[in-house]
Amino acid sequence: MLDFSFQVRTTQSDLYQMAAIAELVDYYGWKQVTAIFIDDDYGRNGIAALSDKLAERRCKISYKVGIPPDTDFSQGDIMDILVKVALMESRVVVLHVNPNLGFRTFSVAKYLGMMGNGYVWIATDWLSSYLDSFSPLSSETMNTMQGVLTLRHYTPDSDRKKSFFSRWSKMTGGSLGLNAYGLYAYDSVWLVAHAIDAFLDQGGVISFSKDPRLISAEGGELHLDAMNIFDSGTFLLKNILKSDLIGLTGPLKFDSDRSLILPAYDIINVIGTGYRRIGYWSNYSGLSTVPPETLYMRPPNRSSANQHLYSVIWPGDTVLKPRGWVFPNNGKQLRVGVPIRVSFKEFVTRVPGTDMFKGFCVDVFTAAVSLLPYAVPYQFIPFGNGKENPSYTELVNLITTGFFDAAIGDIAIVTNRTKIVDFTQPYVASGLVVVAPFRKLKSGSWSFLRPFSPLMWTVTGCFFIVIGTVVWILEHRINDEFRGPPKRQIITVLWFSLSTLFFSHRENTLSTLGRFVLLIWLFVVLIINSSYTASLTSILTVQQLFSPISGIESLKEGDEPIGYQVGSFVEHYLSEELGISKSRLVALGSPEAYAKALKIGPKKKGGVAAVVDELAYVEHFLSSQCTYRIVGQEFTKSGWGFAFPRDSPLAVDMSTAILALSESGDLQRIHDKWLMHSSCSSDTTELESNRLELKSFWGLFLICGLACFLALCIYFLQIIRQLNRDDPTECTSPVQGSSHSGRIHRLLSLMDEKKDMSRQKNKRKVERSFSESDKDAELGRNTKRKGMEINSSS
Repeated sequence: MLDFSFQVRTTQSDLYQMAAIAELVDYYGWKQVTAIFIDDDYGRNGIAALSDKLAERRCKISYKVGIPPDTDFSQGDIMDILVKVALMESRVVVLHVNPNLGFRTFSVAKYLGMMGNGYVWIATDWLSSYLDSFSPLSSETMNTMQGVLTLRHYTPDSDRKKSFFSRWSKMTGGSLGLNAYGLYAYDSVWLVAHAIDAFLDQGGVISFSKDPRLISAEGGELHLDAMNIFDSGTFLLKNILKSDLIGLTGPLKFDSDRSLILPAYDIINVIGTGYRRIGYWSNYSGLSTVPPETLYMRPPNRSSANQHLYSVIWPGDTVLKPRGWVFPNNGKQLRVGVPIRVSFKEFVTRVPGTDMFKGFCVDVFTAAVSLLPYAVPYQFIPFGNGKENPSYTELVNLITTGFFDAAIGDIAIVTNRTKIVDFTQPYVASGLVVVAPFRKLKSGSWSFLRPFSPLMWTVTGCFFIVIGTVVWILEHRINDEFRGPPKRQIITVLWFSLSTLFFSHRENTLSTLGRFVLLIWLFVVLIINSSYTASLTSILTVQQLFSPISGIESLKEGDEPIGYQVGSFVEHYLSEELGISKSRLVALGSPEAYAKALKIGPKKKGGVAAVVDELAYVEHFLSSQCTYRIVGQEFTKSGWGFAFPRDSPLAVDMSTAILALSESGDLQRIHDKWLMHSSCSSDTTELESNRLELKSFWGLFLICGLACFLALCIYFLQIIRQLNRDDPTECTSPVQGSSHSGRIHRLLSLMDEKKDMSRQKNKRKVERSFSESDKDAELGRNTKRKGMEINSSS
């Protein structure tokens, strides 16, 4: 053909096979594979598709080599290729060749010891097709590929398929098996037959004609000019694409790309003299131990928790999953970048006159490497000019360019760096803190005001006035002690409210609402009084420390200079994340520079108000500088780790080793060896404020305020009810109802009116006397009636 306009694929595309291999690699957690392929269109296209599918899962082909399809390719040539493969880091090998090259490759690999522990071999469907066609193979051939994984086109089991295999075995005498491609060929013939039958039923006519575009090449063996073109090819193609049959291989139905729908593969493990199916792969739900046709009846689920396979017997006759990689044994040492620090040399420092390094970080790295189950040759490469601390961001960037294979030291794990490299498990927890000078406070004339903050004093004073006012409102009508001239009433309110502080108020409360409010307020006063007493006692008896800076927030709000360590990420964090102007930032290169700048202070040139740095540096700085303290809380959470290239398996193994160091106590011993040199015997805890803030008491004030509000609402409802009861015509008369001023005046008068409690008492006495007189009269009538009855009977 001159084009592919009439091509229909009646077998599965290799694109799906490579997708299945990529998911298999990702399922077992391998990140790199080595590809050996036949160097033709079949091999190159397949490996290109595999590379794309691996990249989708953040995996890659670390090394690939093509084998020429020539038949004269010798065993020695294959051995040279496999020796190079053995020197590579990856131990996962994908073999995409023809059967002849494949078996020769397995034989050489067996000879080189590459079919033993640690290796993973994945063969494409050429191996399963050969096994299905020519099994059983010789024991010698089977021994060369024990533990190999391979894929086979999935064809569902059915009675029709079993019957066909039985007839095929009888026809061939069992000398030739039938693989999946044979079943696809059988179904393709029946597919075309059904399409032609449908074409004839539609009234189609089979006819051929010459195509002038088919010209025979001079001297060629292909006589293209003798070929004819089927005139109704377009109609036949439509019938084929509309097919919806069930064949030996399953549903014969095509998608928009003219490929069979629902691609799926068996995953096979070669063991013993045969093979064992460990699961399935389908484009619908990924890896599974359930047949694909069962999954098609469920919603698609490709989550990692839903991916399952049975256990595998790996090369070397082991069930333990191979790690999939080793440190490359090709003589290349790991180039490890190490910063040349000029300050805080306890963490990492270069031994003068050599390329050796020592320090806390170096000891942690060497101890972790010694715990790895394999040898890792490495060399330390100095980074920096030795005059100032280098930029750790530049150090990490050199890993991405390939200049360094790793970087160690006091490297903080921050967001921008984790985007380009992989870090190990943190071996030091270190966030940012603020260091500021402090001074000791002495008890002064106004020390009694220090227990409460200004806002706390203000709110407390306001509540004293509010409580006095509320109680006056509730008691004014019924309590003579809350009545009198305005001046006297104001003095009474102030005196009553303030005297509650000492529980010495002499005014009695008569109303139920007033007593309710006063009870809650006395409880609040009790709590405030106890807290004030405890805090004042602490201030007067314990030495207090003071700093004008309370933390990072007070630094942000001010305009004073801030110090940071040269080379660290602190400058970027303060300027970009917190929005602090770079003009306020002062670079400091050593602990001595920290102490000098803090001592000078922010008002002189070269001085700073505070220093922002990582906790590990600050703790070491404070171990010898006793006049400074950490103020506020640690406002970031991070740590130090060793940096490796993205998806480096060495980062995972080093993380495991660091955890082992931590669990065994070796990490703490290394820390104590380098960093436990404290000469300060004073308190080194963070500097905190001793003042009691409003936030500690807002719940009490809220309860008290709600009680006042509720009491006032009930009181005013009673006043309004009495107002309506005393003057009901005022509510019904439209003329009087329109006079709001008169109603308000009446309301205020009623609130100020003295309620005559004695009249109510007299009224209750009169009612009580009337009820007693009625009882006496009733008793007299009963006595008289009884006397008349006695006389009549006598």
